[in-house]
Amino acid sequence: MNKQKIGRWAGLGIILVAALAVAAVLGVRLWHQHSAESAVIGENLTEFPALDESSLSADQARLGEVLRREFEQPGAGTKYAEGIEEAWCADFVSWAMRAAGLPLANPNSGSWRIPGVYTLTEYYQGAGRFTGLAGYSPRTGDVLLYSDGSPFTQHTNIVLDYANGSVTTIGGNEFDDVRISRFVLAEVPGVVGLGKLHS
Repeated sequence: MNKQKIGRWAGLGIILVAALAVAAVLGVRLWHQHSAESAVIGENLTEFPALDESSLSADQARLGEVLRREFEQPGAGTKYAEGIEEAWCADFVSWAMRAAGLPLANPNSGSWRIPGVYTLTEYYQGAGRFTGLAGYSPRTGDVLLYSDGSPFTQHTNIVLDYANGSVTTIGGNEFDDVRISRFVLAEVPGVVGLGKLHS
């Protein structure tokens, strides 16, 4: 092969590699965009739901406003975790409660921030505010707690609304974002229970 043919093949090889790289980047972006629109379970809501203000306590209404603001302009996970890079679903719950004037108390440190789902469950149990699903209808501001066996894996999010067996939740670190989901609660395996907003 002469030098001119080798040069042509090398040029075509470079173009082919560049085209494959561009295709890979576009594929990842399209996959990420599709995943970001998906829900872990049920449906993903793109707008904050209207809450029945007449049925909310002052605490529920205040928390609802905090959650609406965070949904409309969410921060990075580190905002809710005091700058720490970690899984931040429980941090989001802790941060939102504190911002609404309803701070939690970490049973190990006393801090308002409870960074883990297991410790969050301990907090609600110790405060006498933990309940199973049997005989209890979730209310706005209650905190759902999930085990590793759930579609969310070990996770937590906050109840916005519950009607006719369907729950609407808002949670942090869902596809690394603040997300709202609606699903039939009885169809979800691995729900540990609820932390009630009030005893």
